Amino acid sequence: MLNRISEEQIEEVRKSNDIVDVVGEYVQLKKQGRNYFGLCPFHGEKSPSFSVTQEKQIFHCFGCGKGGNVLTFIMEIEDFTFYEALKLLADRSGVNLPEGAFSNQTSVSEENQNVLSAYEWVTKLYHHLLRFTKDGKEGYQYFKNRGISDETIGAFQLGFAPNARNFTSEFLEKKGFHQQILAKSGLISLNQDNSVSDRFRGRVTIPIRNHLGKTIGFGARTITGQEPKYLNSSESELFQKGKILYNFDLAKKHIRRQNEAVLFEGYMDVISAYQAGVKNAVATMGTSLTDFQAKLLRRYVDTVVLCYDADSAGTEATYKAALLLRNAGCVVKAANLRENMDPDSFIQEYGGDVFQEEVIRSSKTFMSFYMQYIKKDYNLRNEGDRIQYIEEVLKQLAVIDSSVEREYYMKELSNEYNISMDTLTEELHGHRRKLGIHKDKREENRYTNRVTGFRPKLLPAYQNAERTLLAHMLQDVSITDKVQQEMGASFNVDDHKVIATHLYAFYEGNHQADVSMFIEELTDSGLKQLVTEIAMLPLTDNISDGEINDYIRVIRREQSNMTDIKALREQQKLAEQQNDPIKAAKIAMQIIELQKQLKHTN
Repeated sequence: MLNRISEEQIEEVRKSNDIVDVVGEYVQLKKQGRNYFGLCPFHGEKSPSFSVTQEKQIFHCFGCGKGGNVLTFIMEIEDFTFYEALKLLADRSGVNLPEGAFSNQTSVSEENQNVLSAYEWVTKLYHHLLRFTKDGKEGYQYFKNRGISDETIGAFQLGFAPNARNFTSEFLEKKGFHQQILAKSGLISLNQDNSVSDRFRGRVTIPIRNHLGKTIGFGARTITGQEPKYLNSSESELFQKGKILYNFDLAKKHIRRQNEAVLFEGYMDVISAYQAGVKNAVATMGTSLTDFQAKLLRRYVDTVVLCYDADSAGTEATYKAALLLRNAGCVVKAANLRENMDPDSFIQEYGGDVFQEEVIRSSKTFMSFYMQYIKKDYNLRNEGDRIQYIEEVLKQLAVIDSSVEREYYMKELSNEYNISMDTLTEELHGHRRKLGIHKDKREENRYTNRVTGFRPKLLPAYQNAERTLLAHMLQDVSITDKVQQEMGASFNVDDHKVIATHLYAFYEGNHQADVSMFIEELTDSGLKQLVTEIAMLPLTDNISDGEINDYIRVIRREQSNMTDIKALREQQKLAEQQNDPIKAAKIAMQIIELQKQLKHTN
């Protein structure tokens, strides 16, 4: 609880977790100037408006307005309480916090906590049975026959569920879990006669973990000819197949490092590929890629290599997944797998080195894959079909931004079908005009001036003066002292008054200028976001006393003008009460004139 964790310990956790490193585990960040930019994880976007500053240890999204420090980020991204975020960061950085400080401080329901606990116990149980008991020998041999090493079995916590009706349920009941929870978790099945039986009995088990590494379900495969061949945990609040990617927890650091993910269709493909050295491997849960999963990948990487089975079904799935990923903004490649092979069998037959070199590193571009993919729909010996085929390829080429890439594939068409480049170019430009693309989009840096050259909001001069002054105060105690002496908290905007008051108290508590720490002192989420936004304003390194005085004069002038207008309005009201319309009208003209002057100076 709060009184068990001191402010100093909280600060130790915060300072032990660099915000760029932490945010980088959720968002692909690229440095631009002093700050880092990426796609905001809190709202859908294709152009980055999410900024992180290492110097100030804060983040801010210019699109949706969210901002704060490293603790705020974890609370927002994981939907955690403050204590859960603190614990995650403490564990991450190896900071020891008091025992029992986090009891009952969780956003996860008691029921879901029980489910997670049950899965943790069963993961360990099934893995132990596989590795160290006679009961698991059959399962262990199955993995060995597929070339899976002991090290890989341990990394993925592969296991075996004994072919006994109530083994798992009895084990968990002894641990204090109720049948109702076990049934809801999908670990046991309720039969029509209200009896229960273990869901995965007689199968090898593959734990499915969330991005934090906690088991939330199992994938299981029969080794005794049961039907169905593959069986997953039933969907629940914790386990939703369309929202998670298998092995994402282990792969994400490799994905970030390589700026590329390899997407497979199944668990065993990932396990074999991971063992073969393809550490950035993830998979869908035996279902088609979803828009959610595509956007998740896009947050982390520019490029996704699709490595699906090289049969007709796998090719169709590759095409559909490629469209989703391209729509999410990814560069898509298709692995160069030999016909009618799957990744796992290729690795077993040819080895990991050949797989990496011939399949992954030699992957095709999307256009190369697409041109091959649509050939099946045309009889290219027929003149009419050839023309239709070329038209379809040109339509797809028309949406590509890179003029170099467009020209490369047009030359392929020109050489293969003996059509001049001029004709192909004219036809392609026609398609681009229809799409509303009237000129080439050069290969721009996606982190554009629209973000990095962020323009302050179009606000009145006095509001910009207050915001700029507060921004300087957030990073310089001496400026804060000067402002406090000159004008106290006499800002015009109420929120600015509150921030200034908090800041005076913060520095009076012997704190140094530290925006991230100051944000932690605030309790109002709206104020936290506003402080973050103000702290991200671009400032000159040195500001003179004269400039500070200029800002103070602008702020005071607004106060004086507003006082004058208020006084005139009182006079106008009095004139109206005295039934003197001419005097009231003259005063109204004075007010209008003064407001015009204010607008002009602002």
